[in-house]
Amino acid sequence: MIERWFGVREAGSTLGREAIGGLTTFLTLAYIVVVNPVILAAGGVPIEGAVTATCIAAALATLLMGLIANYPIALAPGMGLNAFFAYSICLGAGVPWQTALGLVFWAGVLFLLLTVTGARRVLVQAVPPVIKLAGAAGIGLFIAFIGLRQGGLVQANENTLVALGDLTAPPAVLALGGLALALALAARGVRTAVFWGVLGTLGAGLAFGLIPWPESVLRLPSLTFPGFEIDLLGALAPRYWTLVLVILFFDLFDTLGTLLAVAHEGGFLDEEGELPRLDRAMLADSAGSVAGALLGTSTVTSYIESGTGVSAGARTGLANVVTAALLLASLFFTPLVAVVAEGVTGGLYPVTAPALILVGILMTRAVRQIDWQDLTEAAPAFFTVLLMPLTFNISHGLAAGIVVYTLVKVAARRTAEVHWLLYALTIAFALRYALLPW
Repeated sequence: MIERWFGVREAGSTLGREAIGGLTTFLTLAYIVVVNPVILAAGGVPIEGAVTATCIAAALATLLMGLIANYPIALAPGMGLNAFFAYSICLGAGVPWQTALGLVFWAGVLFLLLTVTGARRVLVQAVPPVIKLAGAAGIGLFIAFIGLRQGGLVQANENTLVALGDLTAPPAVLALGGLALALALAARGVRTAVFWGVLGTLGAGLAFGLIPWPESVLRLPSLTFPGFEIDLLGALAPRYWTLVLVILFFDLFDTLGTLLAVAHEGGFLDEEGELPRLDRAMLADSAGSVAGALLGTSTVTSYIESGTGVSAGARTGLANVVTAALLLASLFFTPLVAVVAEGVTGGLYPVTAPALILVGILMTRAVRQIDWQDLTEAAPAFFTVLLMPLTFNISHGLAAGIVVYTLVKVAARRTAEVHWLLYALTIAFALRYALLPW
């Protein structure tokens, strides 16, 4: 039955390789089980419910990808998208987290419709590569800045806005130690460096008494879902439409980029460089986003960390079944997640800070593919990358990048490079900031 469904032998794999690949992928992305609830809690989502929603949404979406598309590509709440949810939408725009979940839901529905109708190709063709690359790099800096802040490595300053934190304070020392461990492992080519960085930091925090020991390590999971309070009607208010489009934009391109990157690693592309069953993979991803919102977490998307499982030998969706099972097993370790989510004195989170910083570094590497010699490419990239961390808002950076791209291309008389949809988006963003400045 397994062979008929997944075609393990046909793919040139074995049951053992698929199991090892699924385990490897889980270890690489397991940090999200701890990091995502901490970020969502900053936006007001109940922490225990956030843990449950994170694990079950990730497991469900990963299983869907394995069963529907038969690819060893795991899914979980996306880094960057969760920060956008908590810090830009909930804290920045003052949107209640229940309504923010509604925004994620409707963005997922739009993604689903774009996939089913094939209209996603228009959006993919409309947005230039430089905006996609700059968006990834800008989100990387944004995430890293959150990590530096959570670790106490930078702090607010009345005169300079941001200043160096007290690096001798225990939380900062713990965060620096965890970051050093994660960086050292990553430099040596350890694919699970982020996971071990979080685990090592947690162990040190417990050993030195900075983080309290949980009453127990294992506990039956609580099946309380924040998604039961989702505000679907409130999320349809016109003032939120821009936010829905931003969520959709990054989910779509993050998914496409991840799918193609992992497919290239695993040799899944056909002779024309296309990914077979792409629509099925996109369907699983968009369905995962919808289900994740209903459960109570930010946008679920394909994870680039799946490339580690592919490198370990995974070639079919059977590896995803293993990864999904391990994600569900993580639910029983909620006491450990809870002590991390409580943070330490001063509202700092030194355990998750190293993971955020290292993921930020990896995402920022996208800038190397930007043509900085061409001003019409460099200017929109610059404003996109710069404004995301400085305004603490991903959507502001994206809007600036699109507006600047359109203006400089028109000024350079290179209008053929500007898709008609970008003109519409430029006008929409201009009106949005004129009428709704937040």
